Amino acid sequence: MSRPPRHPGSSFPSSPGHSSPGRPPREREERPAARPGDRRPPRDIDTRPQAERPAAPERRGRDHRGERPYAESPQAIARRARNAAAEADAPRPGRDASMAAPSGSLWLYGMHAVSAALANPKRRVRRLLATTDAEETLAERLPRPWRVQAERVEKSRFQTFLTEDAVHQGIALLADPLPPADLEDAIAASAGPVLLLDQVTDPRNVGAILRSAAAFGAAAVVMQDRNAPPETAALARTASGALETVPVVREVNLSRTIQVLQKQGYWVMGLAGEAERTLAQACPRDRRVALVLGAEDTGLRRLQRETCDELVRLPILPAMESLNVSAAATVALYELTREAGPDEN
Repeated sequence: MSRPPRHPGSSFPSSPGHSSPGRPPREREERPAARPGDRRPPRDIDTRPQAERPAAPERRGRDHRGERPYAESPQAIARRARNAAAEADAPRPGRDASMAAPSGSLWLYGMHAVSAALANPKRRVRRLLATTDAEETLAERLPRPWRVQAERVEKSRFQTFLTEDAVHQGIALLADPLPPADLEDAIAASAGPVLLLDQVTDPRNVGAILRSAAAFGAAAVVMQDRNAPPETAALARTASGALETVPVVREVNLSRTIQVLQKQGYWVMGLAGEAERTLAQACPRDRRVALVLGAEDTGLRRLQRETCDELVRLPILPAMESLNVSAAATVALYELTREAGPDEN
């Protein structure tokens, strides 16, 4: 192995910048003195208020959380558009026109809603679709024979005629809407309280109220013909079978209905947050009662307020202005039946 040559008098190989006895020392090159014009001027500090300062340059891309609080670059926008177009072109289960509900009928879905509709003789049923597991579950809840024969289908079939957010549990029933109930027949068949809904338009709220009405033995739920939701699959699904057991009465004029109940001996109370007495303080125990609930945004209308025998409130803390109308109905029904109990009604 060869070694690098050594200079005389040195024990290390020569390298640039090192002096050795055989070479004269290198003179250090002197840099020219910096001129005043070559120095970078000091950074000026902006003393203006933040509102008067110019806007910072717009950042692009994503932040550390993956969000897009800033404008994206043109390349990122084009890439996202291509991905969205590719996703839109991907094959999806199409809508089956042959499965659309005929005029005057609707698809009910969910195990509770379907089994209750099949057990209700007032409900006209047309077609029953179910998966293998759903058909077995239905047979456990409602023994055969059924009024319509079940058609065995795959679970993916329901996506072709139900909405994307439908929780169908593998079963759907094509049926006609229930005929409106008669108020006099309803109050003659049950001694429970009567609920009147003043322009409650959300079908899920109405469905939840029907479920509470069935749990606490209400005689009927009264709604208007116009400013109230029609019978829908979402309403029936939320009611969880109560649509088939609680009479739903539809009236043209709600204030006249209140007067009819008053002539029948009912004490009609309207639920309002500004009332002086609570429901527990005002509820009579020697006569039948009816309760009027208004919409969440507007509450009871003027004519209904004036027609009621008394306005009452629920004792809630001041930190919360009001309750959801379905939650208020549940609390009120519990209070109305607390002493007598729903079994006695």
